[in-house]
Amino acid sequence: MVITPSCDFRTGQIGIRKVLGASVSTIVGMLSMDFIRLVVISIFIASPLAWIVMNKWLQGFAYRENIQWWIPTIAGMLATLIAFITISFQSIKAALANPVESLKSE
Repeated sequence: MVITPSCDFRTGQIGIRKVLGASVSTIVGMLSMDFIRLVVISIFIASPLAWIVMNKWLQGFAYRENIQWWIPTIAGMLATLIAFITISFQSIKAALANPVESLKSE
């Protein structure tokens, strides 16, 4: 029994879905949701921690500016957008590939 990396599994999964008639948008949506969910979870974990660390660091300065609520929000939205664009680009490339090539190795 050979353990295949997740990349080979995803490629085979995309090939099988294409053979069964899945559209490119369905495949991109399926692959994007898993990764976007992880990005959103990491933002919810990292934002409060960053807020606490930045407030502690800024307390050491004589002239201090408060951190506005929209700064972590914009940073989180930009991180999600960059992740979505990257994942979509790779997913579209994989979804447009010939499914026969990906299923040869299975």
